[in-house]
Amino acid sequence: MSDPVVPGGLVYVHSGKVRDLYRSADGRLIMVASDRISAFDYVLTSTIPDKGRILTAMTVWWFGQLDGLVPNHLDSIDDPLIPAHWRGRAMACTALDMVPVEAVARGYLTGSGWLDYRSSGAVCGIPLPAGLVDGDRLPEPIFTPASKAEIGEHDENVSYEAVVATVGAETAEQLRNLTLGIYTFAAELAATRGIILADTKFEFGRDPATGRLVLGDEVLTPDSSRFWPADAWTPGSPQPSFDKQYVRNWLLSSESGWDRASGEAPPPLPDEVVAATRERYVEAYERLTGLSFRDWPG
Repeated sequence: MSDPVVPGGLVYVHSGKVRDLYRSADGRLIMVASDRISAFDYVLTSTIPDKGRILTAMTVWWFGQLDGLVPNHLDSIDDPLIPAHWRGRAMACTALDMVPVEAVARGYLTGSGWLDYRSSGAVCGIPLPAGLVDGDRLPEPIFTPASKAEIGEHDENVSYEAVVATVGAETAEQLRNLTLGIYTFAAELAATRGIILADTKFEFGRDPATGRLVLGDEVLTPDSSRFWPADAWTPGSPQPSFDKQYVRNWLLSSESGWDRASGEAPPPLPDEVVAATRERYVEAYERLTGLSFRDWPG
């Protein structure tokens, strides 16, 4: 991945699968959400129009909803340091000392959690009732952390004890409590919009000035969460979704011609898959927020 162009007054820091990161002279970070999309640990050659703006719009909205429950790193979306062509897809943020753990909450059994359950009857060492099927609601939400992987590597589910060994007992307990608290709040809110929040992941860091644990990166977007239409939920079969599972499903279909085990990168997405993915992201934003995406800046 080539380094992006650096606007005046900013220093390029890093590019992730979706975001490009810059540092300002005063030490803050400018996070720019691109239209890149990743699947199965690959950044695809295809992009999804407006995806970066949708992710930013949803993150900003959720930060507002979560105010009072957990602090976040957002300072501004219209800082003078943000160039006009980044408007609507960039956030000026407080730089955090990031915790090296993906904080994942699951209310439903699917994805890597379903694979773990099929092999062991548990997820991240948490035993679950026998006889569950893909898409089942869990008896209660569970904290299922994962290791943070480099680009091209796969996040691996880990036990709570592994998190304690990595960050200490006090921080591990804070991560678990915050993750489950945010998930419960967000799932209840989403339910009033006819959406199931099946699972989601968060990233936290410490504010160097205060030592507080702060919510960072993006939050509760179609990239970091599974959103299902509640009226179509049918355990035991693939769920319709408002997230990038649609892209994963196409890549795994015979239509794509891609063999995941081949070691080769996935093929470009057809125009109709790109358009349908964008529609799902926009619908997720509009159904959850009650706002029109056309009114979002940019």
